Amino acid sequence: MNEVLKKLSAIGIVPVVVINDVEKAVPLAKALVKGGIPCAEVTFRTAAAEESIRRMAQEVPELIVGAGTVLTKEQADKAIAAGSKFLVSPGLDPELVAYCNEKGYLITPGTCNPSDLNHAVKLGLEVVKFFPAEAAGGLNMIKSMAAAYTGLKFMPTGGINANNLNDYLSYEKIICCGGSWMVKGSLIDAGEFDKIVDLCKEAVASMLGFEFAHVGINTENEEAAMAVAEKFASMFNFPIKNGNSAVFAGTGIEVRKQMFLGKNGHIAVKTKYLDRAINYLESTGVEFDHDTAIVKNGKTTAIYLKEQIGDFAVHLVQA
Repeated sequence: MNEVLKKLSAIGIVPVVVINDVEKAVPLAKALVKGGIPCAEVTFRTAAAEESIRRMAQEVPELIVGAGTVLTKEQADKAIAAGSKFLVSPGLDPELVAYCNEKGYLITPGTCNPSDLNHAVKLGLEVVKFFPAEAAGGLNMIKSMAAAYTGLKFMPTGGINANNLNDYLSYEKIICCGGSWMVKGSLIDAGEFDKIVDLCKEAVASMLGFEFAHVGINTENEEAAMAVAEKFASMFNFPIKNGNSAVFAGTGIEVRKQMFLGKNGHIAVKTKYLDRAINYLESTGVEFDHDTAIVKNGKTTAIYLKEQIGDFAVHLVQA
């Protein structure tokens, strides 16, 4: 997959923004980065779009900025020249896609039916937009079509919000979702960038769904681990499950059969999308010990932070 698309997939949410005043572009870009969603699809349907993209790309380089509602070759050229890293169109225009492919522009055209997907395959596309997502049949439509077009992945946009975001992202053929609920035009026009930061943080928190998973207790051997687990089981009627490296008392207490990471043991935090959680936390300065990562089928299922908290090692696990 294209490197920009990989980055968008790691973020999970692509804010679709309408900018009417170029002076709002840079504060908006900074708000998105601060809110944990360092990307934006700036719709190319306002007079301010081109200059807004240019300023965002130049002054906030950590933001992955793209152009949306690209309808013509001329708009594509202008958007790329301004600094767009990707282009998005509402429909699939084979001539426009071929032009972008020839120029080396990354374009994700809109699709909503099998005929569109046929064109996409012929044009060598990896990822297509599905638009308008909810009106065109939503997740069920995507799943129905994806069964036949196994090589394509999707970026649905249109009707996506905090309530249905995870329904879409939970499907493996969807790399990310476009949405505007955290960047409403009224907020941008009013310069309410602190509110946009808060809404972005809420969107990220809802997507990642961090929750306590279990606490880990270190012991010297299997006998000691079983003794600790049985103590919890006798007191609280927790069921015991004996694994290869640890004994669980219920689901919240893991007793290791050997001394392991963490002076006082470890705390596990689960998340809905581990790779996205790593990407998000690293963007905030959190460091991970990638040597501890457990990867299955190309996806990380567990990883430890470098830092201990309260003398506990901390690791993330895939929910």
